[in-house]
Amino acid sequence: METETGTIWLTADEQRTWRIHLEVSKLLTHQLERDLQPFGLTYNDYEILVNLSESPERRMRMSDLARATLQSKSRLSHQISRMENAGLVRRENCESDRRGLYAVLTEEGWETMRKVAPHHVSAVREHFIDLLPAEDLAALRRALTPVADHLRAVRGKA
Repeated sequence: METETGTIWLTADEQRTWRIHLEVSKLLTHQLERDLQPFGLTYNDYEILVNLSESPERRMRMSDLARATLQSKSRLSHQISRMENAGLVRRENCESDRRGLYAVLTEEGWETMRKVAPHHVSAVREHFIDLLPAEDLAALRRALTPVADHLRAVRGKA
């Protein structure tokens, strides 16, 4: 149904799909966050640890880490300060760019990652992966890939 403004409203089926996507996204993130609490980590902390642990030399430029985690530079800087105080990461100057900084995973951060990752993966399995048959996971991946590609491209233009 199109209105006088040109808006094409969602059909009832599209509306149900959109709303269940939002609900699952919020509920799953909330549950995974709760599962990280016993380790003293937030979901954002864990995402930073993952990014750093998977990067060469376990370090990333702060600007790249902000992009990877979809955080503003100032929000990331505040979070890195908290994680520095906990001994999980440290900042290092970038020799090739005096204004640049690296976030670096410390040994304590690496050990935390090694300890927490198996629990997180188990939680992802329990609350998501194991609830869907393999063919549905493949279909979901196929369905969401063009959305992710589009949103990455739109984000790159900003």
